[in-house]
Amino acid sequence: MTRVQRRIAMNALTYLRTYLPVCSLLLVWQPFHARAQQNSDASRVTLKRAPTERDGQHDFDFEIGTWKTHLRRLVHPLTNSTNWVEYEGTTVVRRVWNGKANLVELEADGSGGHFEGLNLRLYNPQSHQWSLNFANSNDGALTQPTVGELKDGHGEFFDQETLNGRAIFVRFVISDVTLNSCRFEQSFSDDGGKTWELNWVAIDTRVKNESR
Repeated sequence: MTRVQRRIAMNALTYLRTYLPVCSLLLVWQPFHARAQQNSDASRVTLKRAPTERDGQHDFDFEIGTWKTHLRRLVHPLTNSTNWVEYEGTTVVRRVWNGKANLVELEADGSGGHFEGLNLRLYNPQSHQWSLNFANSNDGALTQPTVGELKDGHGEFFDQETLNGRAIFVRFVISDVTLNSCRFEQSFSDDGGKTWELNWVAIDTRVKNESR
């Protein structure tokens, strides 16, 4: 072997001793880095998919107390009638089960005569929804409950019932909520929810200087 050949061989050996370990480390590092990146991405996805469930069991706490109620009621809903009657009365709301339920009692008088009604509201902690169960003293029976949620001072509750032998949808809306006033509306639909006819409007104003 000539002097030049020996020099080339020695240079090649030096190259292998220097760079082969570095290449091996790179080969080991790249899969490890890729797995770490995948785990990090998976953690971020998991966090995004697990939002905190909203607890609404105290949604109606604002209403506990005594209220003056002005009520308007459409006498014959879904008949093209425009005959409304009005009442003035008092609503008392009491907390039940530490806020997981409440009982609303309304007594009013007006052009439609004397009216007494109650509403038992029940909170479902699994669905995070409320059911509103209404009854009046004329028949002493609870109606089909409307079910929904109350968030940020606005709530919508729905159910399906029958009126004059026809299946209808019922929508109950709570709006304009403040510490001293709120609004309640009920509407019916006999076309699958395409259009709604308003048949009940109640404006409540808190009785001043009462202890809640």
